[in-house]
Amino acid sequence: MTGENTAAVKLNEALRDAVRALGVDDSTAEFERPKHEGHGDRAANIAMRLAKTLRANPYDIAQKIAESLKSDVVAKTEVARPGFLNVFLSGKFYADAARDILRQGESYGRVNLGNNRRIQVEFVSANPTGPLHIGHGRGAAVGDSVARILAFTGWDVQREYYVNDSGLQITNLGKSTQARYFELLGKDIPFPENGYKGTYLYDIAREIISIEGDKFLSMSLEDSLDYFKKYAADKIMAGIREDLELFRVRFDKFFPEGYLHSNGLVKSAMDELKSSGYAYEQDGALWFSTESTIGDDKDRVLIRANGIPTYYASDIAYHRDKFITRGFERVIDVWGADHHGYIARMKAAVKAMGKNPDDFIVLLIQLVNLLRDGKVVTMSTRAGEFITLREVLDEAGVDASRFFFLMRRSDSQLDFDLDLAKKQGNENPVYYVQYAHARISGILRECASRIGNVEALSDEIPAEIFGNKDAKELADSLSRWPEAVKEASEELAPQVLTGYVLSLAGVFHSFYNTNRIIDEPDAGIRDGRINLVRAAKIVIASCLGLLGVNAPERM
Repeated sequence: MTGENTAAVKLNEALRDAVRALGVDDSTAEFERPKHEGHGDRAANIAMRLAKTLRANPYDIAQKIAESLKSDVVAKTEVARPGFLNVFLSGKFYADAARDILRQGESYGRVNLGNNRRIQVEFVSANPTGPLHIGHGRGAAVGDSVARILAFTGWDVQREYYVNDSGLQITNLGKSTQARYFELLGKDIPFPENGYKGTYLYDIAREIISIEGDKFLSMSLEDSLDYFKKYAADKIMAGIREDLELFRVRFDKFFPEGYLHSNGLVKSAMDELKSSGYAYEQDGALWFSTESTIGDDKDRVLIRANGIPTYYASDIAYHRDKFITRGFERVIDVWGADHHGYIARMKAAVKAMGKNPDDFIVLLIQLVNLLRDGKVVTMSTRAGEFITLREVLDEAGVDASRFFFLMRRSDSQLDFDLDLAKKQGNENPVYYVQYAHARISGILRECASRIGNVEALSDEIPAEIFGNKDAKELADSLSRWPEAVKEASEELAPQVLTGYVLSLAGVFHSFYNTNRIIDEPDAGIRDGRINLVRAAKIVIASCLGLLGVNAPERM
């Protein structure tokens, strides 16, 4: 079966056959990795689950299952009280697991969880009011990796960036740029109270001067504001796109907020909420019944009394377009952690659309502390004092930045140690993993120079090579890849993969230190170890690919 570890499938089928011999058909019966050493290579608690059904002692049930369990991937079985079934795997299990990888190649681990269902991942969506900062970088890495993982596991994925190109923030951007333009031309105008103070606006203002000269000095501020709004937002958005491309983050669609208003999507969404009884008019405004729908502390305004829609109204129209018009079966939004209180309101809106709120999923991105020389770098986006994503990429590189952003749960705070990210040594996690891949590539080049094309080797692997503890642990770690992919996909958790590949790299380095490869005198053992190394290369490269990190051939 493509993507799976067939040796593990075979082992679980043997367990189910042994359970059927007791007169019970349990398709969920399977082995798990024991939490403690000494409890075998795999363990199952099925006997305790069957105790009530069979009206028997779980220890006795486990004994009967052990007696009936027949498989050439099992070396021996043990029963532990109160009814655990522990098995020790044969060398054939590990050989079969490694051979699966060689035969399936990059398809190994590609478990089909999505069945080609349509899913959208909307992420970054930073307002085009300034360059991307390090916090946006974390959201970009998480969203992109989640999209990669979902596509790898059978989902039809669309990646989207929601461009907030209208509203108060864009107005403040225009006024801020306008003020810098006048300042550079020697004429002071009041700087907006909530304006953007970053030095990047001076650069944009200089560009405008080089293009338009001083022509706006003779115009009223109101008449020239639209030009400054559009020019600044377009310029900043172009820079954001460049940074994302450098960061290996791509989008299928950039959806402008203005489209919702100019095409009547907000109005039609509000009309629908009124007709379904979820929205009502009061004091000249339109309200959503969030208090009665989700127990919110109060109902929320959709359209203000002055006729201007709130961001909530725009977001409802946007998600109605996602679920209803474009027909996504599941929608994932990646938001900053400060939007936590907004989740329930959006789920209420999804429910009002007639959709399952559980199909709307929000991944929260916590703050990133940038450490330099062991100290936290102070930042303030409003004051324009922040570290841009481009600065981090220029200093630490794309690979280290992506890997570091993905090493922790997205909703937990992250300390990004810039000095560690730049180190060329094993203490740097991404270097450690990439070095494992480069070392494997070097081994295979050396093997090819001595014995010819290693890709042409038979994929047979002698079971006896797994008498070595490190070889066994390497094969066992490789066999976990489908499980890690499944967990990362179901939990939308890229950190599962960074943890997995770090562990795998460590296991490989241990294997390399205790197993002769090219100098092994027994050709069968040598070729088996070469094949195990080839399998490790495939899995490490696949994992790094889902993280958006390069797998180098040389370092």
